[in-house]
Amino acid sequence: MADTTARALRLLDLLQSAHQRTVGELADRLGVDERTIRRDMARLVDLGLPVETQRGRYGGYRLAPGERFLPLMFSAEEAVAVYLGLVRAQAASGDPEIAAQTALTKIRRALPAAEAERVDALLGATMRTPQGGAAAPDPAITLTLAEAVASRQALDLRYVNRHGALSRRVVHPHGLVAHGDRWYLIAFDTDREEERTFRVDRVRSARSLRETFAPPRRPDAEGLLDRFADADYRWEVVLRIRATEDRIRPHLPRSVARLERLDDGEGATEDGLPWYRAEIHAESLDWLPPVIAALDCEVTIDGPDELRDRVRAAAARMSRAAG
Repeated sequence: MADTTARALRLLDLLQSAHQRTVGELADRLGVDERTIRRDMARLVDLGLPVETQRGRYGGYRLAPGERFLPLMFSAEEAVAVYLGLVRAQAASGDPEIAAQTALTKIRRALPAAEAERVDALLGATMRTPQGGAAAPDPAITLTLAEAVASRQALDLRYVNRHGALSRRVVHPHGLVAHGDRWYLIAFDTDREEERTFRVDRVRSARSLRETFAPPRRPDAEGLLDRFADADYRWEVVLRIRATEDRIRPHLPRSVARLERLDDGEGATEDGLPWYRAEIHAESLDWLPPVIAALDCEVTIDGPDELRDRVRAAAARMSRAAG
């Protein structure tokens, strides 16, 4: 690294990212000799920066405790991680803070043009449902997914399903969605020839392919909510519920359950209340017994058996509480 100013900034970046750096380590990282490192450190001290020298066999350089400096140097992935964290904070706040908005703007302006375009691709690819505000997934994978959405390039994914099985998927990505506490990739699975919703935290690797595809119609909010009900979770729950849809939906919204009204042959009742089949994909079953109780109507569990066990256990606890 020949440029003295660029090398000084890189030295500051290295010192801020570790408690201490040895002379040899810094020389290796910057591709210069140890004498050059010592001269550069002397210049930093002359500029008034509190660089401390640690002597001895394991000595080196460090910044004085509690000291940090701008400009900070971010890789694209680090910038996206910070950016998405601030976006999440903004989404979760009913009264967005000016400081967070200013920080978002400064980070965007500070990025090199190419990296700023990558961030723009990410934000352009991102959609939010009414329950948005999800924790940011792996920034490097998220960038790759967003760029593929923006450029309409096919993706080669290594994906782990809810059973822990690793598979390879070639997909046409349509968008990234923040919903609840997760991020999802909406894509057309070319092998299965159908639209699928992939959890981004389960994507182990993503590689853009040369193949491109025609831009799809951007999914509407209701369509997205329906897709989340089909998301790849550990458990697939099937309930039969005797109640009106208006009564069911406050407890099992569209983003949680698919409802199918059963015909008269399967679901006729004397009081005229219809039967619905509810299909729910869930990562955990623990939240379902209270929901079933809150429905306050006739419910039959068609599966899985593990949910029946949890409902029996919850009923036993309630019975003991009632004396």
